[in-house]
Amino acid sequence: MGTGGILLKKFLRTGLFALISVLLLAGTLPAAGQAQKPKFSYDQYSQVDVGEDGMVATAHPLASEIGAEVLRKGGNAIDAAVAIQFALTVVEPMMSGIGGGGFMMVYDGETKETKIVNSRERAPKGATPDMFLDENGNPIPFSERSTGGTAVGVPGTLKGLETALEMWGTRPLQQLIGPSIKLADKGFPIDSVLADAIADNKGKLSRSAAGDVFLPGGEPLKEGDTLVQDDLAKTFKLIRSKGTDAFYKGEIAEAVAEVVQDFGGSMTPADLAKYDVTVDEPVWGDYQGYEIGSMPPPSSGGVFLLQMLKILDDFNLSQYDVKSAEKYHLLAEAMHLAYADRAAYAGDPEFVNVPVKGLLHPDYIKERQELINLDSVNQNPTAGDPWKYETSKSNYSATSQPNDRQYGETTHFTVTDRWGNVVSYTTTIEQVFGTGIMVPEYGFMLNNELTDFDAVPGGANEVQPNKRPLSSMTPTIVYKDGEPVLTVGSPGGPTIITSVLQTILHAIEFDMELKDAVEEPRIYTNNLNSYRYEDGISLDTISELNAMGHRFGPSPTTIGNVQSILIDRDNGMFKGVADSSRNGAAIGITLKGNRK
Repeated sequence: MGTGGILLKKFLRTGLFALISVLLLAGTLPAAGQAQKPKFSYDQYSQVDVGEDGMVATAHPLASEIGAEVLRKGGNAIDAAVAIQFALTVVEPMMSGIGGGGFMMVYDGETKETKIVNSRERAPKGATPDMFLDENGNPIPFSERSTGGTAVGVPGTLKGLETALEMWGTRPLQQLIGPSIKLADKGFPIDSVLADAIADNKGKLSRSAAGDVFLPGGEPLKEGDTLVQDDLAKTFKLIRSKGTDAFYKGEIAEAVAEVVQDFGGSMTPADLAKYDVTVDEPVWGDYQGYEIGSMPPPSSGGVFLLQMLKILDDFNLSQYDVKSAEKYHLLAEAMHLAYADRAAYAGDPEFVNVPVKGLLHPDYIKERQELINLDSVNQNPTAGDPWKYETSKSNYSATSQPNDRQYGETTHFTVTDRWGNVVSYTTTIEQVFGTGIMVPEYGFMLNNELTDFDAVPGGANEVQPNKRPLSSMTPTIVYKDGEPVLTVGSPGGPTIITSVLQTILHAIEFDMELKDAVEEPRIYTNNLNSYRYEDGISLDTISELNAMGHRFGPSPTTIGNVQSILIDRDNGMFKGVADSSRNGAAIGITLKGNRK
């Protein structure tokens, strides 16, 4: 893997973060809703940084700074990750939070083991396979089914944070939540990403208590306005004093269940009291001499990331230019085959048999490779038969689903520390602002994760009580000789898998410097009627692809938001990268005279 650039001149940060801390503690930020000029600029941070003793890369500089401060004060990567998730609940309320769930992959620097804390939301006891069908048996439109109470899964994030601290943490939850209480209490200037999200979701937010927070006087808060979240601060204080029981068994649980039922859902306090996480093993694969650990089912991310890497491995992609039509054609063809399998075979392994071994079997991979023509599009990419390489059998049927699902959003962040611990963590409330439902008097948004289930029952991913919906989240760690060398992850609904895929390909196959690997334009397609591509791919290349039978449209879009860390053990250095598609920040830690 290319590490050229790891020893380049360190990106210098201004006094932004010290200034933020002073302003928050002094309470001198502008009053809520006022469009006063902020005391600092979001332009004053780096999307790339290096450090000798740790690294943080998140999609928001305030969250990055809170995580970095944990590392500076002697906390480890898991402690920092917990503090970051609380901070993101405050500063990125549209992307993740304690009303959602996620997958935290952790490499333990002491035991050399990799585990995943799986805090994916679960369906409540009252959920039914046909709950997203109307009275005529037809799927309810996605815009409707994604904003009601039936879409809300039992949140898992907070229980996941607690579990991670119990397994690897060195700091108490009560300490790690403290900076985010101040952030919610004192407020912070809204950045462009949050401002755009509020404006774009005005109608959805106005239906619940979220309107009072994000639409004061009925008008969306704008970039530079200060967002104060008193109710969220109150909730965090309850969690600090009473632990996670305040959320899962106390007054917050009662409030969550009540508002979900008000919006037509079935969730009860008993559903929250019953919730627990699982601790999972990664799914593993090899690529070009590297070992890759990624997320197993109920995520489809890891399995189909590895499948696509294996399909592409023999095509020697780097013989083509990185922006060539040949490269994008091979990517698109591999994506079509993998997503056909994903639609047929992926689900929660607690409920259905998932043919992971068969999907990654070398003979099955060869079968899929033979379906790719270098000169033209496969006009009928269908699921294969991985079951012939399995000892178990399918316990579900194939179903046809409506093609009306919108792309979700999420956030990914990553942390490393001086003791060798590594965290790659993707966390979500699904759509931007989830259902749009805020828990009144408690100030956090509720997910719409249950719309990740199939609307039409019968398949591997049908709704069932206590079941976890299929996910695309793909937190990943790449290893060389058993040691982690790269972390990768992204938001973006089903595009997550392909964003991680292309970042790994750019870094390993094309030997690109990490920031370049993250920024290189990406494509996404899961079938012949769904194509997306990013700015930077020439119109001539798009025309060449379409002449082969692809159907790329006239306009580019943004795909994903990768956060990544390169671990350069030869030079004793971490390099962090935040994707430019949001206002993210990488912050390196170097503790002179305090190396251990």
